[in-house]
Amino acid sequence: MFKKRNVELNIPKHVAIILDGNGRWAKKRGMPRTYGHQRGVENIRKIAIAASDFGIKALSVYAFSTENWKRPKDEVDFLMKLPGEFEKKFKDDFKKYDIKVMFSGRKTHLSQENLEILERITKNTKDRKGLILNICFDYGSKTEIVEACKAIASDVNSGKIKIEDITSKDIDKHLYTKDLPDLDLLIRPSGEVRLSNFLLWQVAYAELYFCKTYWPAFSKKSLEKALIEYTKRNRRFGGLKS
Repeated sequence: MFKKRNVELNIPKHVAIILDGNGRWAKKRGMPRTYGHQRGVENIRKIAIAASDFGIKALSVYAFSTENWKRPKDEVDFLMKLPGEFEKKFKDDFKKYDIKVMFSGRKTHLSQENLEILERITKNTKDRKGLILNICFDYGSKTEIVEACKAIASDVNSGKIKIEDITSKDIDKHLYTKDLPDLDLLIRPSGEVRLSNFLLWQVAYAELYFCKTYWPAFSKKSLEKALIEYTKRNRRFGGLKS
């Protein structure tokens, strides 16, 4: 429990956030969409540190989806520059807070330069013991599940497992998130009320929280409001509680 403003917060182990509303936030300020994306990346740092302060163990953020490649080329090109800026600007802060960074998503569509950046960040933070920041980059949940099924099918073909012995745990251990706690809370800012192909398997019994704040304006106070709401929820996991 974490006490905040006389409220005993039940802190979830694993929180996920869909980083939505960057473009609309920028447009309201008469700025280009790329400005919103820039501020959105900077906000990952702030919210990761806030999550660490609250005692959250893992934070998954939906930074770039497999469908985002359909956006205008200049916008995609700008987004592909952000891993380098992320490494340059935030490595000292993450070291200070002992934050471990991992990446979930496809590696087949990224440039060699970005692959090296992601690998370097992962390697340099792998032994840290604080918050795990899971950045979902070129991530799509359907692709993740298909890849898990292919891996299990390969195990069946090689005789490592029998079809009748396959359980949900076998899928769990082939997902990008296999080393993270079960997902407890998924947050979507910006006013949209959908999952957009994000953590579809992992969200099975997670609590969902939607708010109208655009991601660049989502603050530690916004996260606290989500945690207060989470604390009010009665999580029964399909059963009953007395």
